[in-house]
Amino acid sequence: MINIRKFAAIDIGSNAMRLLISNVVEQEGKEPQFNKSSLVRVPIRLGQDAFTVGEISQENIDRMADAMKAFNLLMKVHKVERYMAFATSAMREAYNAKEVVALIKKKADIKIEIIDGKKEAAIIASTDLHHLIKSDETYLFVDVGGGSTEFTLFSDGKMITSRSFKAGTVRLLNNMVHEVVWDEIEKWIKTNTADYDEVTLIGSGGNINKLFKMSGKQQEKPLSYIYVNSQYAFLNSLTYEQRIAELGLNSDRADVIIHATRIYLNAMKWSGARQIYVPKIGLSDGIVKAMYYGKI
Repeated sequence: MINIRKFAAIDIGSNAMRLLISNVVEQEGKEPQFNKSSLVRVPIRLGQDAFTVGEISQENIDRMADAMKAFNLLMKVHKVERYMAFATSAMREAYNAKEVVALIKKKADIKIEIIDGKKEAAIIASTDLHHLIKSDETYLFVDVGGGSTEFTLFSDGKMITSRSFKAGTVRLLNNMVHEVVWDEIEKWIKTNTADYDEVTLIGSGGNINKLFKMSGKQQEKPLSYIYVNSQYAFLNSLTYEQRIAELGLNSDRADVIIHATRIYLNAMKWSGARQIYVPKIGLSDGIVKAMYYGKI
């Protein structure tokens, strides 16, 4: 006999919002299986508001409310038993965030929790990383978002340290990441990886997933530093319009993918990593698993 339960996670990021609905398949004597039932991505770039003018605009509040109403209806149709909605960098920094949260609760009946970078990194790290991380190796987990990038170091199967930096793709797009931030990231990575002979990167985020898909590699195979560097040069050689027309990128992906690639490349260079693994995990997956196991 199997039992199927449904959980949902809403990730309100700086570049887009996502609703993930997962089937959790329970069988006696076996580990539960987490299968994606539905994933909806809505390109509402809250970071453009929050990072440039400090508040979420009325237009995006209205769009956000409509999206949340739709998410609520989809969860009802799927008969979701529990959901959680987390907002990250953009909402953390918008001074009208509390008013937006209250409005969404009133209009869409969805409760949003604004989380800090440390909790965001911990939730993502609680996904299927244990299947990928070998107990005798060292990994730097890098999750690139629109407003921030989370770095987590693992060694001997344990989390050693983690740090969130305000260096995300939407910030970079708006020239809002100063050299001092890059210096801080470089120093943090070099200091925390110095004692390890070999470091491998694990990449998370929509942009690295797109790069991996473009490579045509099998899921368990890593991308090399040489490949990522060549793709960075290739993407830079194309115009924004060409990245949409010739590569089939969404309009809200085509302008930020270069900035994300730069972050991953720098992380590889500063840690000495020659390879980056790209498992299909993110904040939404982490929320579902953390809910199921009673961690949140």
